[in-house]
Order: sequence, then structure tokens, then C-alpha cells
Amino acid sequence: MNRIGIVILNWNGRNLLEKFLPSVVAHSNREWADVIVADNASSDDSISFLENQFPTIQIIKLTENYGFANGYNKALEQLSHRYFVLLNSDVEVTENWLDPIYEKFEKDSSIVAAQPKIKAYYQQTQFEYAGASGGFIDYLGYPFCRGRILDQIETDNNQYNSELDVFWASGAALFIRASIYKETGGLDGDFFAHMEEIDLCWRIKNQGHRIIVEPKSTVYHVGGATLPNHSSRKLYLNFRNNLFMLHKNLPKNKLCTILFQRMILDGIAAIKFLLSGEFSNFAAVFKAHLSYYAMLSKMREKRKRLSPLATKINHQEMYKNSIVFDFYLRKKKHFSDISF
Repeated sequence: MNRIGIVILNWNGRNLLEKFLPSVVAHSNREWADVIVADNASSDDSISFLENQFPTIQIIKLTENYGFANGYNKALEQLSHRYFVLLNSDVEVTENWLDPIYEKFEKDSSIVAAQPKIKAYYQQTQFEYAGASGGFIDYLGYPFCRGRILDQIETDNNQYNSELDVFWASGAALFIRASIYKETGGLDGDFFAHMEEIDLCWRIKNQGHRIIVEPKSTVYHVGGATLPNHSSRKLYLNFRNNLFMLHKNLPKNKLCTILFQRMILDGIAAIKFLLSGEFSNFAAVFKAHLSYYAMLSKMREKRKRLSPLATKINHQEMYKNSIVFDFYLRKKKHFSDISF
């Protein structure tokens, strides 16, 4: 068995596989890497396409659509590689994308997860929303990136080309040690999709491990291929899963205060959607909170299991101010404007 398992999760994505899988195969032809497609019970012709066009690729056929999180969990539990790469099906990789991160893992055991620089497939001079050049989070749980603050995306002028410790690595192209993935329980299946990688990275950080971005590796991501960026379903998952993540991972002395502040800010966002006539988005925020309340007992149980494992609760990669306040009131639109 090779050292790296590159696992692409697919659900009715035959067109994406046809477009992007060739680059993965072409640039991952190493004696230490396998390309694997895990299929979430697709109803299109994904399986027959793979069997005909890529007969040497391993296919893991899942029996139902488990979503992003549990789909990966079900697939990765069947593999025995040293390192996993969770790679979105709408990612085009470049020639040298594997080597820089693989070498970091081999040389430094303190690094347990990483991501490449992620640029936009359709606007290749720009960073991509879901990861850019490394992920961070503010004290209220709002994620942002080196190269993307809220919806403000920067042009890549090589300003963020240094390796850096980050708070989270993007699930679009997540490199992770298999032992750590399994020890931490992998992605949380209750998230289904969206923010599950940030939750996983937060658990990893709480256990004292390092996560980095290595910009010597570059990939191009379409984004929004499964759910459109302006989908109310995506909005619902983001609001709900953010509350799940906070409840599971915040230090005890900050939990109630920060959750209360987030409730207020979420309420403001919902009212804004209502006043602007975005009724489906208003309903999505309302539904997200109802779902969170319904899952409170389960989140408490998860928190109870995770708390004894947390050896580090203060992280330099967590922004101590509000990124929302800084963005809208202080006009800090670029990562370089932020001081940690």
C-alpha cells in the first residue's frame, strides 16, 4: 500500500470527474501515491465512466449518500495509507502539488495537517474562497483566509507565498496524517457538509498539533459545484454547523458568552435577510437555530468526550478581535491589514 491515498468523494459528478480527474492522475503518478474515488451512491453514470476510462483507479462504492463528512469517514476507514488527501472533485492540481507537503510531513512530525495554496479555477490570478492561502478564525467563530476576508477575495501577487501555521486547512484539498484523522474521529457526520474541516482542525489544534499551509503546492478549485454559493441550503448548513463547532470546541470559560453573542449576530443577519426580501435565507437562519437546539443534548455529549482531550485552548492562529467588525467598520479588507 502506498504512503498517500488521494481520495476524491463523488456524488453524481460524472462531468466533474471527466474534467478534473485527468490532472490528478497525470500529476500524482508517484510510486508512493494512490488515486481513489469514493462514490456516495451516485445515480448518474459515474461508476461506469470510471470503470471504462480509468480502470486502474480504485473505486469505493458506498451504499448511500452519506454527505461530505460521513462519506469520507466511510471511505477512509477502508484505507491503510500513512497520509490521506481529501480532494474535492472540482479541483485541478498542478505538476508539483504533492511533493512539498509530503516532504514536510516526512521531515516534521509536529505537522499533522496541511493545505496547498488554493486559487480560483475560473479566475486564476485570484485566491479561491474556500481556503486561499490558509484558514483562520476569529474569537466569535467566523472563518477567514490569508487571501480572503469574508467575501473580499484578493489577487495572488505572491504576497502569501510563505509556509505558515494556520488554524484550519481547507477540505477542498486537505492533507492529513491518517493516524490523526482516525484518532480524532475524522469529520463529524452530523455536519453533513460545510465547516466540517474547520471543526476537525479545531479538535486537532486543541490537542496541541500543528496545521500549515504550504504555498509551494498549488491547486485550482471551482467551488460551489455541489451547492451554489448563494444557496439557502448552504446558508443553513453554515449557520447551523458554526454553532455546532462552537459548542464542541470553545473553552468552558468562553462558551456561554460567545454563543450568546453569536445568537445576537445571527438574529441581526436574519432580520437583514427579511428586510431585503430574502425570505429563503431568513428561513435558513431560523431553521439552523431550531436544528441546533434540537441537537443540544448530542452536542453536550460530544463536548463532554472532547474536553478531556484538549491540552491547548489558546491558539495564536485564532484572531482575538472580530473580523466582521474590522471588515465593515475598520475597513480591513485584506489579510495583510490584520494584526494577530
